[in-house]
Amino acid sequence: MRSHILAGITAVALMVGATAAQAERLTEKPLVDAGWLADNLGNKSLVVVDIRSPGKSGNPYDAGHIPGAVDAPYGKFGWRSKVGDVVGMLPPVDVISQRVGSLGIDNDKQVVIVPAGENSSDFGAATRVYWTFKVLGHDAVTILDGGQRAWAAANGDISTDAVKPEQVAFTAHFRPELVASADEVAEAKSQGVALIDARPEAQFAGQSKSPVVARYGAIPGAVNISQSKFYDDKEGKFVAADVIEQLAGKAGVSDNSKEITYCNTGHWASVAWFGLSEVMGNKNTKMYDGSMTEWAADPSRDVVKAQ
Repeated sequence: MRSHILAGITAVALMVGATAAQAERLTEKPLVDAGWLADNLGNKSLVVVDIRSPGKSGNPYDAGHIPGAVDAPYGKFGWRSKVGDVVGMLPPVDVISQRVGSLGIDNDKQVVIVPAGENSSDFGAATRVYWTFKVLGHDAVTILDGGQRAWAAANGDISTDAVKPEQVAFTAHFRPELVASADEVAEAKSQGVALIDARPEAQFAGQSKSPVVARYGAIPGAVNISQSKFYDDKEGKFVAADVIEQLAGKAGVSDNSKEITYCNTGHWASVAWFGLSEVMGNKNTKMYDGSMTEWAADPSRDVVKAQ
């Protein structure tokens, strides 16, 4: 139809190795537009992953999706899991690898991630899934800039035919250099590593907090670059590299410094990580998956409020 429009991680990582998976790269860009996707939809090596989450009106995938896209809702598919007492973590590598394979994605597939694209937090679902693929060593991954919103604006084809992918083998090649631990965060200041808090300013200042975080405040030494500044909600697109350079400079972070992004649960942090690492190009950027949920739960770790 048409319409207008970290438990178990280290052990598994050692088993699967540290060499990045090789796949056909249809693009080297972290973001593609609707025109590029329309031109490449017929490529057999392409898998479009619709991560839009169901709402009150039901599953948006059922109402209409990009032709051939597979359904993997961000909140229900299992992109994140509770590890120990910490929510929103990267699942054990063997578990998430099996889930990726269930989408028909093997190591030779080019992946395009499609969120709704309505706002920066929604787009964070795409950057988090993108980060997951990168951590698993799969470089052939990109995001549809503006998500389904941009596809509709371009009058892209829409289908209501559900895709039922066959399970295939996906082999992870875990990249520990993209994942920061609590110990690394604790040592960041002494190691000259910048800590970037991607939460709203009020949470960074300790004026408010997420319900899943035990204490108000931020990690000592962190600077704030809110995730909302990386995505233009009005235009429905990610900001350009020069804008991100300005954001980093204003926060006192150089464009090639070692840095760790964090938030509450590793969702908003992925927006900042994506902007700094993939769009601006600072490959010295890691993300703290446990973020404030893990950090603030340990009373021995300091949390500071703005004075």
